[in-house]
Amino acid sequence: MAKMNWKQLLSGKRLGIEAYHERKHERTNFQRDYDRLVFSSPFRRLQNKTQVFPLPGSVFVHNRLTHSLEVSCVGRSLGNNVANGLAAKYAGEEILFSEIGSIVSAACLAHDMGNPPFGHSGERAITAYFREGKGERLENDVRSEGGRWEDFTNFEGNANALRLLTHQFIGRRYGGFALTYSALASIIKYPFDSTLAKHGKFGFFATEEDTFMRIVSELGIHRIDSEKPIYARYPLVYLVEAADDICYQIMDIEDAHKLRLLTTEETLQLMLQYFTSERLEGINRTLDMVKDRNEQIAYLRSCIIGLLVDECTRVFLENEEQILEGRYEKPLIDGVSNTVRDAYRKCSEVAYNKIYISNEVVDIELAGYHIFSSLIDRLIEAVLNPDRSYSKLLLNRVPEQYDIFAFTTYGKIQCVLDYISGMTDVYALDLYRKITGMSLPAV
Repeated sequence: MAKMNWKQLLSGKRLGIEAYHERKHERTNFQRDYDRLVFSSPFRRLQNKTQVFPLPGSVFVHNRLTHSLEVSCVGRSLGNNVANGLAAKYAGEEILFSEIGSIVSAACLAHDMGNPPFGHSGERAITAYFREGKGERLENDVRSEGGRWEDFTNFEGNANALRLLTHQFIGRRYGGFALTYSALASIIKYPFDSTLAKHGKFGFFATEEDTFMRIVSELGIHRIDSEKPIYARYPLVYLVEAADDICYQIMDIEDAHKLRLLTTEETLQLMLQYFTSERLEGINRTLDMVKDRNEQIAYLRSCIIGLLVDECTRVFLENEEQILEGRYEKPLIDGVSNTVRDAYRKCSEVAYNKIYISNEVVDIELAGYHIFSSLIDRLIEAVLNPDRSYSKLLLNRVPEQYDIFAFTTYGKIQCVLDYISGMTDVYALDLYRKITGMSLPAV
């Protein structure tokens, strides 16, 4: 069976820069990926995008920015652990294992950059607009032009992140952010197009299919289905995914405690079940010394993250051969030991029942649906009819980097989604109020 090889997988070559060259600089290309993302406007805008709970509030909870930074920290730990294990296994071979931590941490920073405002409800609102809302009327136009309608009825933040990072928007350079191929491959969780979407998940829009194929070719990622264009997952995707799984689950529980959706007793019970009786002895000694309840929760959270990092590292290294062959088909978190897996699943159940369907979260989803439907509808009407007086006024609000005069219906829709998905919660709400007349200037 075909197997990917680490020497080719860990490439410092950048998309959009044909000849690879390592600049005379203290930082490697992989480290520069991280810095390039941190200083970018799309990353900075994550500070005003909802993670789960409404923003802002009297209690500071996670937003997309703080979540991404934490995922990046956990991803670096996972990457470094795995790198040490692989370096020992492949001792003597000149492979850039020492850069895995940098690659994974950069990819973790970028993993949510394609997500629209209002949390995952933003994705669902866009999908609903085209699947069952007013957007349905555009399907025949898109398909008759050869466009991929499923890109819109399965709108996916991961696919949008790849577009944001690689597309040459108007006035921007070829290759987008010009990140390394390895960093880009690490965010493609679903290596197939939207016509093969699983539970609405896919890896790239039609406009980025050529880019995806360049990444596949450069890194030696092989196709794993003889009938359908489905490719093996890039190995480091598993680490990015695991870092995200670790952080959102544990941090949502901590946020819920701060917002009093969970009592201290409930939270402690959920967290303590991760540990065996032997480990609990030391943990309880620390809890006896730390009397502040929030600090107790924070301490347990750090212990759980460390435990999950070690467990996911073990799962990756034990299944490395299957991963390189494209045969490993589940998240690393599913392969952890029984005690840890049972505790994680219990946290997932509680998170769903007491957090994700809480009034505060549902209110955000309701608002997101209404605001997004209105913005999409008005902006699509404007780009399809740009000569109308109102359209001209509205399109003046769209930044020049977006191609409002695209030749195809598919392109015009994608222009609108580029603009909307890049908005912050506050910007989207402010624009909605202005174009609906809810916030008129004083006269």
